[in-house]
Amino acid sequence: MSAQIIDGKKVSKDVREELKAKCEDLKAKGVEPCLAVVLVGDDPGSQVYVRNKERGCAEVGIKSIAYRLDAGITQQTLLELVDKLNRDPAVHGILVQLPLPKHLDEKEVLRLIDPKKDVDGFHVVNAGSLFTGEGGGFVSCTPQGIMRLIASTGVSIEGKNAVVIGRSNIVGKPMAMLLLNANATVTVCHSRTKNLKEIAKGADILVVAIGRPEFVTGDMIKSGAVVIDVGMNRVDGKLKGDVKFDEAKEVAGYVTPVPGGVGPTTITMLLSNTLQAAEAQG
Repeated sequence: MSAQIIDGKKVSKDVREELKAKCEDLKAKGVEPCLAVVLVGDDPGSQVYVRNKERGCAEVGIKSIAYRLDAGITQQTLLELVDKLNRDPAVHGILVQLPLPKHLDEKEVLRLIDPKKDVDGFHVVNAGSLFTGEGGGFVSCTPQGIMRLIASTGVSIEGKNAVVIGRSNIVGKPMAMLLLNANATVTVCHSRTKNLKEIAKGADILVVAIGRPEFVTGDMIKSGAVVIDVGMNRVDGKLKGDVKFDEAKEVAGYVTPVPGGVGPTTITMLLSNTLQAAEAQG
């Protein structure tokens, strides 16, 4: 048995075609969707992400403004910029690229972003909206993209056993809530979980976001499972996921590659959230 590879690039391309049409409709109504991206310092990974986001915006027709700030910027200056963007009616979405330099308080910065412009879905108001199932808020981009990837397999989530390895606010927790809201039975695991191998092996849907290269091996995967690898780890100059891909593809029914799996859909969902924000703000 060899797993079907979930092509994140294709899923992303299909969604972007929809977004392009939506963007044109908004422009026809006199609304030019605009995303402001704030990048502090010169972290190489963050710079690549920001460039990819700018390219994605250009592809679907969203105006993109990048604020590239010196790593030594003060907390106050950064907060003043966020406040200015909050008050600018021409800016519909605000994204502060993480991580920030250690002297800056990430939580305070994220709390200041207007929830209506929080296209990353990190604000407590948006996180709370997802938790209560009320909807209407922005959902964190990576988990939202993963739901699209799972949908592309044709596998129904309802009633399935889903295991999420990782409990971050960016991926693990919102992922668990999305799966729960889709009527899966969800188990969240982490570095201190006992019997992790046995729990993972019971998963019909396994989402791995633990940040450890090739942590999940073939003997931790149920035959025929949908395996989503969120990991992006540089090892000896090569990009590796959190799942041992060569082993996983021999056991799983579906598996995402790294790169080319989760990454493209994350940025696409950011574009989708920006258009949602522009539509709501008019």
